[in-house]
Amino acid sequence: MTSTHKFLLLLLRIATMIISITSAAPLKEQRFAMEPQDQTAVVGSRVTLPCRVIDKSGILQWTKDDFGLGTHRNLSGFDRYSMIGSDEEGDYSLEIYPVMLEDDAKYQCQVSPGPRGQPGIRSHFASITVLVPPEPPKIIQGDYLVTTEDREIELECISHGGKPAAEITWIDGMGNVLTDNIEYIVEELSDGRRFTAKSILKLTPRKDHHNTSFTCQAQNTAERTHRSAKLKLEVKYAPKVTVSILSGASPNGRIPEGVDVRLGCKADANPADVTYRWFVNDEQIIGDYTTEMVMHNITRKYHDSIVKCEVHNAVGKSEESETLDVSYGPQFKIRPRTTQADIGSSVTLSCDVDGNPPPDVAWYHKDHRKKISTSPNLTLVVDDSSAGKYFCTALVPGFPEIGAEASIYLKGPPSIISHKTQFGIEGDNVRVECTAFSIPAPERVIWTFNGHEVDLQDQDYSILEDPLPEGIKSTLIIRESQERHFGMYNCSVTNPYGSDVVEISLMPQKSFPLLIIIIGGILLVVIVIVIIMIVFLCQRQTTKNLQEKVSTNNTKFAAK
Repeated sequence: MTSTHKFLLLLLRIATMIISITSAAPLKEQRFAMEPQDQTAVVGSRVTLPCRVIDKSGILQWTKDDFGLGTHRNLSGFDRYSMIGSDEEGDYSLEIYPVMLEDDAKYQCQVSPGPRGQPGIRSHFASITVLVPPEPPKIIQGDYLVTTEDREIELECISHGGKPAAEITWIDGMGNVLTDNIEYIVEELSDGRRFTAKSILKLTPRKDHHNTSFTCQAQNTAERTHRSAKLKLEVKYAPKVTVSILSGASPNGRIPEGVDVRLGCKADANPADVTYRWFVNDEQIIGDYTTEMVMHNITRKYHDSIVKCEVHNAVGKSEESETLDVSYGPQFKIRPRTTQADIGSSVTLSCDVDGNPPPDVAWYHKDHRKKISTSPNLTLVVDDSSAGKYFCTALVPGFPEIGAEASIYLKGPPSIISHKTQFGIEGDNVRVECTAFSIPAPERVIWTFNGHEVDLQDQDYSILEDPLPEGIKSTLIIRESQERHFGMYNCSVTNPYGSDVVEISLMPQKSFPLLIIIIGGILLVVIVIVIIMIVFLCQRQTTKNLQEKVSTNNTKFAAK
C-alpha cells in the first residue's frame, strides 16, 4: 500500500469520525425570544415591530398580509421598511417610517427550517392600525344664520377623512356641551379605510341664542387637539315682557283699598318695533296706554285680579301679568250659624271671614271674656257646659273689628215657659199664648179645652204659630169671646225627644174703660183726702203758733 493510499484512508477515517461525532450531537431548535404585538400608529410616525430569534438556523423574512417582504435587512423594494438590529443579537425587528395609511395590515415574522431539518417557526400575527386625523370640520349652513325663535332648524357639521371617524361635539354660545337632539352619521370612503362623520343638531332657537355662536368640534384618536367651526345666530323673537307695579303699593307689595295704582310694562324684542295692549281679567282696557297704565281708586273687587300687558311685533306676541294684592278690612262671607246637637256629639262652628291680609279670628264663649280658639273653625264636643252662645271676632290690622254670634243648642224634650194664668176681656178677641223652648223644633202643638181638643173647624177658634230661634210660640185666638170660652186650656208640645204640657187658666177681666174709671175715681178720692188733711194740718199748726205768741206777750206784760 502506497503512502498516498494510506493518507487517503486516514482522511476517510477522520471524516467518518467527524460525521459520527457530528451526527451524535443534539440539534438546537430555533425559537423566538420576542414576537411582534399589535400596535397603533398615526400617519407620519415611526413604528417598530420587534422580532428576536434564538438559535436561528433557517432563513428569516417578514410578511405583510401574508406577502413576503424579502430576506435581506434592507428590504429592497420597500423604501420605508427595514430590518433593524444585528445577527449576533438575533434581532430582526421591522421598522416602518414614515407610516402611511397603506401600512394598515397584519404582519408576521417567519423563519424557514434549518439545514439539519430544524423546524421552521412563525410569530403571532401583529396588526398595525394606522390612524388618520380628520380634516377640519365645516358647518354646511355657513358661519352666519338668521332664524326665528321657536322654529326648529338643523345645523349640520361634516368632518372628512378621519380614521377612525371623527367624534363631533356641539357647544352653544354659553359654553354648554349639547347632548340632546343630535343625529350622528358615519360614511365609509372609497378606500375602505377612512370615514366621513356628520353631526346634525336639531335646534329650537330661543332669545338667549341671539348673537351667540354655535361651535362644532371634531377630533379622533389620531390627534390630541380638536379642530372647530363656528356659526353665529341672529334670532328674531317675539317680545319678552315684564310687568311691575310702579306706584301705589306698600313695601310688602299690598295695595291699600282706595289708592291709584300705576303699572309698568317693559318689552325686549327683535325687531324692536312693538305695540302694547293692556287687560284686566282678560278684559281689554280702553285708553292710550303703552309702557304704563293707571288704575284709579282701587277697590277690594280687584284683589287677585290679573293685570296683563300684551306686546306685539312682526314675529308674534308675548304677554306677562301681575296679580293685584289689595288690602281691605274683614267681611263675613258666611256668618256663624246656630246649630242643634245631641249630647256627646261633635259640632263645628265656622267663622268664614274674608279680608286681606287674612283676618285674625278669635272665638269666645258666653261672657266673651276668655278666648277659646283662634281657628276659623271651632269644633266642640257638646255637653251642658259647652252648649250656649259663642262669639266670633275678626280683625285685620288697620281696619275695624267685626263680630257675630252663634249658639249651640242641646237637643232635648220641649219645655213650656208660658204663664199658667192669662186674662181676656169678654166680647173681645182673646189670645191665649203657649211659648215653648224646644230643640229641635216641635213636631206638633195641641190645644185642648175642658178636656177636649180645640176644634179648628169651629169659627170661634184659630191658631197662630210663630217659630222662635229656640222653639215656638203658639197662640190660640178666640174670636169675640163669651163667658163659655173661659176656663182651663191645655197646651201640649211634642218633639222627637219628648213632650211637655201646661194647663192655662183663662180668666175674664173687666173692660178696660170701666177699669180706668174706677181707678181714676179712687185716685181722685185719695187726692182730695190728702189735700184736706194737708189743709187741716196747716191750719192747726197756724192756730198753735198764734196761741204761743199771745201767751208770750201776756207773760211780758205781767212782768212789767
